[in-house]
Amino acid sequence: MNEQAIVERIISDAEEEARAIIKEAEARFAQTVAAANERAERNRRGTEAEVRAKAVAVSDGKAASARLDGAKILLGEKRGVIEEVYARALKKLVGLGEKETLYLSARLLGDYAEEGDEIVFAENFPFAQNVAALPVVKEKKLKVSARRAKLDGGFMLCGKVADKDVSYGAILAADKEKRSAEIAAVIFN
Repeated sequence: MNEQAIVERIISDAEEEARAIIKEAEARFAQTVAAANERAERNRRGTEAEVRAKAVAVSDGKAASARLDGAKILLGEKRGVIEEVYARALKKLVGLGEKETLYLSARLLGDYAEEGDEIVFAENFPFAQNVAALPVVKEKKLKVSARRAKLDGGFMLCGKVADKDVSYGAILAADKEKRSAEIAAVIFN
């Protein structure tokens, strides 16, 4: 072989080897790009799923918060209705006629007054003299105070041991504490 043929053979082998290296590099490049694209697609799907989950969580949280706020408002309105029921009841008690007031006063004095208690009427109590003339006042030796108290109707009993607020407001407050759930059930069902 001559020199020229050897050189051409070396160049030909080198070119063939270069083509093989390029082909292998292109194949690795394609694999790398494919792997990178696959990773990117997985990351994109994962991020989308994460975003959807966060969106659902935020939406659920907002919905729960809105339900809670709505329940608070509803409860406040229900309490307002109960308060109005008791305010109207107080107004009716304060506005009772003489016969009903005397009957109620006799019952309260009979149930709660102790011998020797002093009756202090509310400033707005219209039948104090009539109540003072009730038989229970004489039976229990009750005293009638000349002073008036700032009460929501009715009267209070001042005793040697303890005072008892049997004003209409106090009676209704005790009833509301005891029966407001029952009343709410009747009103709102």
